[in-house]
Amino acid sequence: MSVLAAERIKLTSTRSPWWCGAIVVLLGIGFAAAMGLAAKASVNSTSSGDHFLPTPEAAASGVTGFGVMVIMIMAALAVTTEYRFGVIRTTFQAVPNRGRVMATKAAILAVIAAVLTAAVTFIAYFLAKALSGSDAGRDLVLSSGGDWRALYGVPIYAALCAVLAVGVGALIRQSAGAIALLVLWPLVIENLFALFGRIGRDIQVFLPFTNAHHFLGASSSDGFHWGPWGGLIYFAVFVAVVFGAGLFVVNKRDA
Repeated sequence: MSVLAAERIKLTSTRSPWWCGAIVVLLGIGFAAAMGLAAKASVNSTSSGDHFLPTPEAAASGVTGFGVMVIMIMAALAVTTEYRFGVIRTTFQAVPNRGRVMATKAAILAVIAAVLTAAVTFIAYFLAKALSGSDAGRDLVLSSGGDWRALYGVPIYAALCAVLAVGVGALIRQSAGAIALLVLWPLVIENLFALFGRIGRDIQVFLPFTNAHHFLGASSSDGFHWGPWGGLIYFAVFVAVVFGAGLFVVNKRDA
């Protein structure tokens, strides 16, 4: 319990987690509000063409697309900042079991990520539904398992991403490098494979974030060899491998 309390105090006594949490709220709710208003304007427009009709997955896109990215940055900084200022050395002297320290840190960040994104996701959904109106919001219904999964899957995804970021932070130890990797990986690197034709698309279905988005119903890739829950398991295994590698490095390197 002392390790849990110490890690909780370290995380909540700095301004970074609070600022990151506020950014997640603003991104999630802001995107949902903009989407709802845009949908209503689209339906009310007299111009011809297809109207923009948001779905539950789209309503949560501010959280899944950008909010989770902020959470990963926060989680990585929780590790790299301690290495930068030497705090981690003092922590390991007080608690020689380094694996326990890192696991506790990851668990706290995962819980924070899950609770925060769960609240913001459902608020974003209902806000988008209210602002879009009955006509533009006719697709904002929870009529299938996929619709519900697009909402309740977000905190699961966010929690796993927080653990992944802790592992990456432990492996790299430098804030700039860890943040660059965590941002470029899902946004750029995995999407580049789609540019290499059929071979690239065949590889893309085995990439971690693509499988996570498959679970959320947000992936544009085809040809998956398993269903949405298989995508979640695949991503969870990948997270476990990266986090395990981070624990191994933490135990082998000097703090």
